[in-house]
Amino acid sequence: MKNILFDMDGVLVDYEPSLRVGHIAMALGRSVAEVRAAIYDSGVEADADAGRLGPDEYLDALGRILGQSLPVDVWADARRRATRVRTGLMARIASLASQGIGIGILTNNGHLLAAHWERIAPELFPLFRGRALVAAEFGVTKPDPRVYLAALEKLGWHVQDTLFIDDSQANVDGAVAAGLVARRCASEASVGEAIAFE
Repeated sequence: MKNILFDMDGVLVDYEPSLRVGHIAMALGRSVAEVRAAIYDSGVEADADAGRLGPDEYLDALGRILGQSLPVDVWADARRRATRVRTGLMARIASLASQGIGIGILTNNGHLLAAHWERIAPELFPLFRGRALVAAEFGVTKPDPRVYLAALEKLGWHVQDTLFIDDSQANVDGAVAAGLVARRCASEASVGEAIAFE
């Protein structure tokens, strides 16, 4: 393989949504259930991931549901607290990049994450700088085959040369339907095994 396209949450990082929800709830003085419902049950998060809401529109939509403003700093800090980079993988990936293997990220996330990526997961950068993509940028989310093809076009990669790694089997199946080689890896160890072809 000439290139590896990684999912982020559950592949490059351990992500705990409950920590994100809990931090926002505490900061706003709302219940965990209220915040969870506003983010995940309202459709706002899905709309942001698919690019239908920009950063301000996303925060405004959550604020309307919660009945109060959600400051961007609270959102970003909550996402950072919930995100732990699997640092043991970084040296392995950096070694591959130094050998000429293309590396990139494609994650089902919105424009707000893209705007604060280096604050939320600084250990991923500068390694992935310029090659970290959110689905919102393309207006379609995984597992739709179109998002993989759009991401590869932006990166200048070919499907037959690219390995895609995700922790969701549905997303792996979508990548295969788009013509990529793909593997499901849910643990840090399994990701390490999948990229041990240098």
